Amino acid sequence: MKYVMMIIHGDDEHSAADEAGAPSMDSWFETARERGAYDLGVRLDERETARMVRVRGGRPLVTDGPFAETREWIAGFALLEASSIEDAIDLAQRNPAAHWGRVEVRPVHSFGGPILGEE
Repeated sequence: MKYVMMIIHGDDEHSAADEAGAPSMDSWFETARERGAYDLGVRLDERETARMVRVRGGRPLVTDGPFAETREWIAGFALLEASSIEDAIDLAQRNPAAHWGRVEVRPVHSFGGPILGEE
């Protein structure tokens, strides 16, 4: 089953010891690839580059900045293949971001829409 692992920055509730105890990103990738669990990852640009797009009354409204006024923000995500939510959680807790930020794991509902590259 596919899971999305979202990396969330801005968590103030970690200590220097938590951060120092984080494994390297290389070791996380090695573990995930050995399990055949890593499909792809996307690192997002800084949140200040975000644009919010809405249509109200038939008119587009585009505003600068992140979608929410919050200290935390999604910095990137990875698409994982795991046999269960517990397996996906195990991978997430091994990711360095779980030591200095937060990692949300969520099952993929569907990929919806047309398949890219197909007519």
